[in-house]
Amino acid sequence: MKSLMRRTCCFATAAGALAVLIVFAAGRPALGGPENKVSASPAAAGLVVLTDKVVKSDDEWRKTLTPEEYRILRQKGTEIAFTGKYDHFYEKGVYRCAACGQLLFGSDKKFNSGTGWPSFWAPFAPQSVATHTDRTFGMARIEVLCSRCGSHLGHVFDDGPPPTHLRYCMNSVALKFVPTK
Repeated sequence: MKSLMRRTCCFATAAGALAVLIVFAAGRPALGGPENKVSASPAAAGLVVLTDKVVKSDDEWRKTLTPEEYRILRQKGTEIAFTGKYDHFYEKGVYRCAACGQLLFGSDKKFNSGTGWPSFWAPFAPQSVATHTDRTFGMARIEVLCSRCGSHLGHVFDDGPPPTHLRYCMNSVALKFVPTK
């Protein structure tokens, strides 16, 4: 009997959480307004994680990205530390993927890591990014990719601040900042 009650309780909790997510997401449009700015309210701003995958050929990516964006986003490059435009940048807004516009990070989760790259303690939503084990340069690191187009964004490390203790160390070139109104 206790086992059945535990399963029923877990199912009810999971169903309730799913219902909250559906209600929260239902009223949100796909993108922000025409001014390329978003309002302070996530629901009113259209701040959603896009689920449609973006697949382009190498030639198509080369046509839509600058040479530096292509090097970092598609060839898994890294910008030189302390040279990116978002390293010491603390305006209020959101950061989107420079390749496809996917919502990646909010300025409320950005912190100064002192590493020379913009750093965040969490993505906008868990579905915003994907991760992959990167074994280049004789070490194992966790690469962070855009969940929508697979572009290389940076790496995540476990030396960040509370509450997650994570440091999403991103390349500025991989991000496009959209300010809040």
